[in-house]
Amino acid sequence: MKAVGAHDRPREKLQRVGVGALGDNELLAVVLGHGRANASALDLANAVLAATGGLDRLARARHDELQGIAGIGAARAGQIVAAVELGRRTLTKAVRERVQVTSPRVVAEFLLPQYGSRSVEHFGVVLLDTKRRVLRTTLVTVGTLDASIVHPREIFREAASAGAAALVLFHNHPSGDPEPSEDDVLLTRRLVAAGVLMGIDVVDHVILADARYCSMREKGFV
Repeated sequence: MKAVGAHDRPREKLQRVGVGALGDNELLAVVLGHGRANASALDLANAVLAATGGLDRLARARHDELQGIAGIGAARAGQIVAAVELGRRTLTKAVRERVQVTSPRVVAEFLLPQYGSRSVEHFGVVLLDTKRRVLRTTLVTVGTLDASIVHPREIFREAASAGAAALVLFHNHPSGDPEPSEDDVLLTRRLVAAGVLMGIDVVDHVILADARYCSMREKGFV
């Protein structure tokens, strides 16, 4: 990194003033470790952020997408996606006390770190006990969400096996817009009706996107 003073190189700067003083590009440069011909690690980090659309979009980037950036091969793409996943997991580590679902915001705060910035759609359920405490979270489908392939029997089989009294449906929108589609509304109504028949309360259907969410209950669809 010839254009940057030794004390201002990302790794040296981290050691000198701490990780909080580094910008997004500098942190990524540390993850990358070194640059390529005629480009420093910082230059390469800037190129990655520019190609993916910034840090928020980087969290959704797939391994194969990253390999399309000059200077990013399979190994470096793996470093990036692993670093993103590691950060995600630190936010979703198990807590000693089970989360109690008292509002849509509680559900969103529980789910967003894990599912809010995924590059493909994940549909799942948060299974609750009689006091609305989380028993477990289960993914039902991964990929493009289609109301026709999310069948009530899959949802309520999971709920019955866990002895759940209630559940919250959730899925993410990779577009970054949490507003529900017509299919989302139809699917929600279908599963709420199935829950009535099964005697398992569908508390809400929460749509996740980056740091935002949309609650079907707050929208009046549940």
